[in-house]
Amino acid sequence: MTPTVEQAYAICRRIARREAKNFYYAFVALPRQKRNAICAVYAFMRHADDLSDDETLSREQRRRNLDAWLAAWHAAAQGGHTNDPVFIALRDAQAHFHITTELLDQLVHGTAMDLHTGQHNPSGPGSDAVHPLHLDTYATFADLYRYCYYVASVVGLVCIRIFGYSDPQAEKLAEETGIAFQLTNILRDIREDAARGRIYLPIEDLDRFGVSLHDILDLKDGHHLTLNQRELLEFEAGRAEKYYQSGHALLPLISPDARPALWVLVAIYHRLLQRIAARNYDVFSHRISVPTFAKLMILARGLLRILLARLRGGS
Repeated sequence: MTPTVEQAYAICRRIARREAKNFYYAFVALPRQKRNAICAVYAFMRHADDLSDDETLSREQRRRNLDAWLAAWHAAAQGGHTNDPVFIALRDAQAHFHITTELLDQLVHGTAMDLHTGQHNPSGPGSDAVHPLHLDTYATFADLYRYCYYVASVVGLVCIRIFGYSDPQAEKLAEETGIAFQLTNILRDIREDAARGRIYLPIEDLDRFGVSLHDILDLKDGHHLTLNQRELLEFEAGRAEKYYQSGHALLPLISPDARPALWVLVAIYHRLLQRIAARNYDVFSHRISVPTFAKLMILARGLLRILLARLRGGS
């Protein structure tokens, strides 16, 4: 039986509530129609991520599965019959908020980038052991920026279409806000990513601070940070900090009814970066996160912003 649009949105909201973690606290601060649309986009992106991250399958099989699913979405987007609630909800959101198919394709491309990453063998002259992994790495920050653009900035470009904006400067600011979020994720997840054979810190930055790929692989096993390693992570955090300035500059450029949601999202991610710095960049002994009570406090402040905006007549 084909779900109605409202039933489809309800399913997407459940997916977002279950999986979105940081994002869902921001979704709550949106008006209903915009919240529905954001949840549909999130559910679409979540399914693409799941197809890409299924490590029980080979990379080639995951690429084939993702291509088949994307082809099914294209057929649905062009008016074809579908029973998929995520496709039904997203098609409705796309129509209401003018989200281009190109942007949605870029979202999927972003989830698949780890299936195409260049590989690097960390062994070489002077190595005392050959590591069994061929690591996914990025040579330069420009390479990493491109990755962050597809996995995070495109999300921001979709979101601002739902939030509403008229100043074209909002697009560059949304792009850079996505970079800030993804750099924060990369810092938080170094240990887990290294265990999966992925080191996102650019090779040129490792070289600058005298840190090797082997050092990062060892750190995932709980070794203490050296001064060089800590300075490397502090350098990357400084980059992220600069991009958070774009998030604050973006706020006044989007529709007033969406500003509290964006404020909540930027505040939660920025708080995560601050917690990483407060722990002297020890992201290896345990996973750093923003506690639920802190997220709820940020959400409460965001909801207060909604009330104040309404009292001021939406200005």
